[in-house]
Order: sequence, then C-alpha cells, then structure tokens
Amino acid sequence: MPSMTDTNLSQPATNDSSGVAVLDRAFALLAAFGATDDRLSLTELSNRTGLYKSTVLRLLAALEHGGFIRKLPEGQYSIGPQPLRLAAIYQRSFQVGDVIEPLLKQLSAASGETASFYVRSGNMRIAVFRVEPSRSVRASVRVGQEYAIEQGASGKILLAFAQPYAADLSGIRDQFWATSYGERDPETASVAAPVFGVTRELTGALALSAPRERLTAAEAMFAACRQVIEAAREATLAFGGDVSRYSRSLDGLSLDRFSPP
Repeated sequence: MPSMTDTNLSQPATNDSSGVAVLDRAFALLAAFGATDDRLSLTELSNRTGLYKSTVLRLLAALEHGGFIRKLPEGQYSIGPQPLRLAAIYQRSFQVGDVIEPLLKQLSAASGETASFYVRSGNMRIAVFRVEPSRSVRASVRVGQEYAIEQGASGKILLAFAQPYAADLSGIRDQFWATSYGERDPETASVAAPVFGVTRELTGALALSAPRERLTAAEAMFAACRQVIEAAREATLAFGGDVSRYSRSLDGLSLDRFSPP
C-alpha cells in the first residue's frame, strides 16, 4: 500500500501546499548527500529519504534538468554544478557580521552581560564583534584588541578545535563549551562555545563575559552556558554548519559541572 507521502506526490499539484511538499522532497534528496558522498545509487537515495524509487526518479529528473543533480554513466547520481554557482553568489553576498551581530545583541539582552565573538590570529585571539549591556558594571571587551589565546573561555575553544587536535583539550571538544574564572582578568568570568561553517571549519568562538561575582554561582554559569551554546548553534545553522553536536552538548549540561576552581 503506498505511503501518504507518495500518494500525495503522485497527484497533480493543485495548490500551494502540494507544491511546497514536492520542493521539500526535492531538498531532502539533495540533503541525502553527505560530506563524503561523491555519488549515491537510486536505492541509497530511496533509503535515505524514505521515498519510493518511482518518486525519487521523478524528482531526480527535475533536479537533473535544473543542474542540481548529475546522472553518471554507471547509473549513480552526484551533485550537479548549479549548487556551486549558488554557493559562489552566497559567498560574495554573505557577511559574518550579518549573522553574528544580531545574535550577540539577543544574547546580551537576554543575559544582561557582554557577548563577544572571537577569532584566532596566531597565538592571540581577537574580539571582532561585541555587544555590551546597558548596566554600569559589566565586563569590558574591546573590538580589535588582542588577548592571549591561552587565557579565557574563548581562547580555550579556539585552541581545542584547532587542527591538529590537542589531546589535553579533548574534554572541551567533547562537551562543546569552556569556562574561565579570572584567567585574563581576576574580576571577570566567561563561557564560550564554538561556531562552525558549512565545511565544518571552525569559524570562531562565541562568548559571554561578566563580572566574576555574577557568574560564580553554579546556577548562574549553568544558565549562561546554555544561552551561549544555543546562540552558537543558531550561528552555525546560519552558516550552513552541522548543529547535531549542540543538542548533545545541551543535554549533557548539569549544575555539578560548574563549580569554579
């Protein structure tokens, strides 16, 4: 008996919802190709999407006509040239700040603390974006200022996810966040999480900084860490990166992991 998905697809697209459903299935086919998949067979595409082979064939024909899919001589399928053209347009038009700055504003407003985005420059880290809260007592971060990469939560993130991986930082890679209590400034505490791009490269570290007394309590750092991970996940999603690790990181949070040294 055909599934509801294939029954709907076989009917004429008589309204907007059916047209959207067809597009969703076409996008699902494209998304079936993983980072290491040069080619996939009809059977593999059917299994990965849950669609009947007859449905997959119809969608593949349309995608091939549009340049999104190539049919290989051996009968398998690979990604066509059209996504590369769109990617080039995306890269020309995309600005990191367009994604990061709104997220930093939201994070700072929600937490009442200073939100920043750091990148690595040799053995230093640089704050390239930051948003400070309106409260008079706050952690100060200067855009363009270089800081020692061995200090601070964002420095730990930039080191932990740099290739080749450092064995002694595997714990940070596993949990997907890092904290700092008074490392760069004795009166400041911070928490940071990594942000990744479409090819899984580390884009930078998103951090929240505050006067140490406001993040000393485990409950306060726990809440700040959750906010930072969620913001980093949103940034990675906007950059086209893989966000599956962030959910596992959030699930693994517990108060007993936030006792200051």
